[in-house]
Amino acid sequence: MGSAATPVVVGLDNGGTSNNATVLTVDGRFLVDGLLESPSEVQAGPQAAIEALAGAFAGALASAGVARDLVRAVGLDTPGPASAVGVISSRGSTNFSQPQWRGYDVRGALERRLGLPVVYLNDGNAAALYAHHSYFGADAARRSSASVVVGTGLGGGLVDGGRVIAGAAGMAGELGHVPLPLTGLLGPGQPDPVCGCGFVGDAESVASLTGIARNLLPYWLTRFPGHPLTAQPLARAAKLVRGLGERGDPLAREIFTQQAKAIGRLFTLVANLADPHAYFVGGGVVEAAPEFRDWFLATVREHTVLRKEQAAVATFALVPERDMAGARGVALAALRGWSAPGR
Repeated sequence: MGSAATPVVVGLDNGGTSNNATVLTVDGRFLVDGLLESPSEVQAGPQAAIEALAGAFAGALASAGVARDLVRAVGLDTPGPASAVGVISSRGSTNFSQPQWRGYDVRGALERRLGLPVVYLNDGNAAALYAHHSYFGADAARRSSASVVVGTGLGGGLVDGGRVIAGAAGMAGELGHVPLPLTGLLGPGQPDPVCGCGFVGDAESVASLTGIARNLLPYWLTRFPGHPLTAQPLARAAKLVRGLGERGDPLAREIFTQQAKAIGRLFTLVANLADPHAYFVGGGVVEAAPEFRDWFLATVREHTVLRKEQAAVATFALVPERDMAGARGVALAALRGWSAPGR
């Protein structure tokens, strides 16, 4: 339970189906140990989604036993692409596909609803920030990292000196939409993968749940005639692939090998652009069986081409506490934003 006198910030992680929330004291203690999930109502449109976030905010305070007047700021993350100030891309995104979301100021709307300062990151950036600070601890301000989080889409983030690299329009670190070299990545006769954003051959088109359903399964099922997944709708079959992969199913392992190769190619590009100290991988793989998890990370590492000097200092690791990483990362951002000079 929270101290009756200690100010806090609240972190809200918004997703396509659920919100997660946490509470962080200004002296750096998380008051929520596990998930605080509630429906996000994103598919019902912006107004319903903002009310759902307000409900998640109230639920987090109630769970932590903290009075509302102790809240100094709120951190919000949503799936990208979005601007640095929380305006959803005019092209939409995987989770915000309806027209009313395009160009919507989700950060400003929540700030008006709560009457509190709201700091915004996209969900990939938030998870990247938490991974960075969790891994490096006291050295976070002297280290850099790149993260990818495999989910419905492919989130990501670049952190340098303990701070997220946002870019001029706030869309830096959108690693899922970086085009990849496809030669040697695709199987014989495999069609070029198409992303929901319209790009052909970007990282998300291969390394995401959507990529499995849209691009990978239709191809690999032709290579494994009679496979049990053939009888399933593609969307459901895609969700079953990880469990099969954990059990060593050959088709599933082919799919995840292709995803790990794609992430390795993405990290190779990042290495030549940013040369970070660490490369983090997050998503469902974090919660997978240890053998599968270790195999996947090792395959990513095998297909990341680093120079000798880079390999000597580079670290590969998993994003910790996958389901809480976004809320905790954006709470850290809110704490930093509230405590910045001038506040």
